[in-house]
Formats: sequence, structure tokens, C-alpha cells
Amino acid sequence: MLADPSVWLPDVQAFADSRAIAIDSVGIKGIKFPITVRALDGRTQPSIAEFDMYVGLASDVKGTHMSRFIELLESRTDAIDYSMVRRLLIDMVDRLGAQTGEVEIRFPYFIRKLAPVSRVESSLDHLVKIHARIDPVDGFRMNLQVTAAVTSLCPCSKQISKYGAHNQRSHITIGADLLEPISIEEIVSIAERAASCEIFGLLKRADEKFVTERAYENPKFVEDLVRDVAATLNADSRLHGFTVQAENFESIHNHSAYARITRDKSKN
Repeated sequence: MLADPSVWLPDVQAFADSRAIAIDSVGIKGIKFPITVRALDGRTQPSIAEFDMYVGLASDVKGTHMSRFIELLESRTDAIDYSMVRRLLIDMVDRLGAQTGEVEIRFPYFIRKLAPVSRVESSLDHLVKIHARIDPVDGFRMNLQVTAAVTSLCPCSKQISKYGAHNQRSHITIGADLLEPISIEEIVSIAERAASCEIFGLLKRADEKFVTERAYENPKFVEDLVRDVAATLNADSRLHGFTVQAENFESIHNHSAYARITRDKSKN
């Protein structure tokens, strides 16, 4: 019979370190893993996520146990939502014997949309990033960041041009510091309402007419996009802060127009 490996295989990571220098973050980065994502209404959607997982390391410990991060992922069967991320962090710092921990999860999320006139249905993808941290001082903190593609039409171009106005696809990225859960769909809706018009995966001719005219009737500078989103987020009691960014991929320039607003509502 083979001897128990724990008896004769030394745990080098657990050795003492004499340099007395603590490490802020140590762990694994860029691991891809299949997930399901839960919306606030309980529906779930499969996706593929990329995880970064870190803990703080005490000054007298040589190394962390990297395999335990993978074990944590492999042991989880619950869908990703606000509560699951909190439990994951609590389990992670407990399993690794740490005081602090953080995780970042990046994945595409698809929302089914109906075209405005024909009502044909199609999927639209959104890039989602969850960054969460836990420590003895601030407890659990989670930031939900969602990038939504929209249309923006230039108010200046509309005003000065005899025919039409230049418009372009834009990205509005909202990073919400959560006090309580908010759905990905709701954040996307906030971005879309601030735009000149939504975009859709599939449009018929009647739909194309509608979105072209809708954008023309609702011109927005990049500054308008971030201000309109910020006005909505400022009034939302579920957030303690936010960052909103807008990038217009200009159709008449070889560069983008960009704007950003960051607010810590506790300092207002």
C-alpha cells in the first residue's frame, strides 16, 4: 500500500517567509470556465467566462495554494448573480486562509430583442465585467460593468447640413458600484434610453426606416450620452457610485469621440 502523499510530500507554499513583506494580490489570472448567469427574474443563460481570482498573502507565508482557486470553481454549480459572487469570495478567503480577496469575471451576455416595427426577434451581445472584493474594513463590494452598443447622431451635423446628419455606432459602458442587486438588462436599458437610438441584431426595411428617423429626431453628442446616463444613476439609491463612459466610433473621422463621468455618491 502506498503511503499517504501528505506525509512525505512537503507543502512548500506553507513554509515561513523571512522577508516580512505582505503581498496585496496573488492568485490565478485569465482562466476560462463555463458558467450560467442568473437574471433578477430567475432566468438563466449559459456563457463562457474568464476569471481572475486573487487573495492577499500574509508577510510570513511563502506562497498561496494556486490549485485551490481551481477547486473552488470546479465545486460551484450555482448560477452567477450578486449572491453567488459574494459566497464565492467568502469561500475563497476561507479556503485560502486569507483576510482579503478579489475576483473579476468577464463574459458575453445575450439579450433577445424585438425589432421596432416588424417585431422580428434577434440576439444582441453585451460585454459584462464583474469585479468584486472582500476585506475586513469595507466588507463585500461589487462593481457590475456592462457595455451596450447604441447609435448616436451628431446635433451639430444635423443643424448645419442641408441633407441628413452623420451618425455612428457608439459604446456606452456603465460601471455600477452596487449596494444591492441590479440586472444586466436594466443597465443596458439605461444606456439605450440615453442614446439617439437602440441597435438591433436583425432589421427589416420598415425597421431600418424607423431607427434612421428615430436617431435623426434624437441627436446626441458624446457629452449628452454620459450626462443623461449619469442623471439616471445619480437618482438610483441602489448604487453608492458609478462610472459611465461613451465612445463614438466617428463616421467622418479616423478617431473616436470620448467622454467619462465618475461619481462617488457618498461624497455628494
